Amino acid sequence: MTWPSKSNVLRTTGAWLAAVLLTTLLGCVVQTQFNLAALTELGAQIPLSLRLQTTAQDIVGFSPSFGPLVAIGLLVAFVFTRGLRIWVPGPRAAWYGLAGGVAVLTILLALNMAFGITPVAAARSALGLAGLAVCGALGGALFARLLPRAENTAA
Repeated sequence: MTWPSKSNVLRTTGAWLAAVLLTTLLGCVVQTQFNLAALTELGAQIPLSLRLQTTAQDIVGFSPSFGPLVAIGLLVAFVFTRGLRIWVPGPRAAWYGLAGGVAVLTILLALNMAFGITPVAAARSALGLAGLAVCGALGGALFARLLPRAENTAA
């Protein structure tokens, strides 16, 4: 067994961080837009400038709580997927994209089952849950794209 090179470890870590950042950022945007849509359904008028301001504030305010959940979920999902890909070949982007989407779904559903609450309001509907899963899938696809070609890493 050969150990991965230092540059592969650094690239893999960077790819994971980029996936976490993208998933967190997109998840915050989805969360905000679902909340604003619910307010609009109640009759609130929300101009574009307020949507943008609210989105920016939610990225700053929601990322510190959502980001660590995403980081842990993606780490577990990517390590599992790397092991699975040894026996089941397939396009790297598809596997890691699927892993990212499943990781976000698992986090949200597990928190709901464990505590009886939905900590991310957008996840209260099937469409919102799907939107958040797509954020994880995009993060996973980015991870696959940024991985070293040899993929001789533990990710």
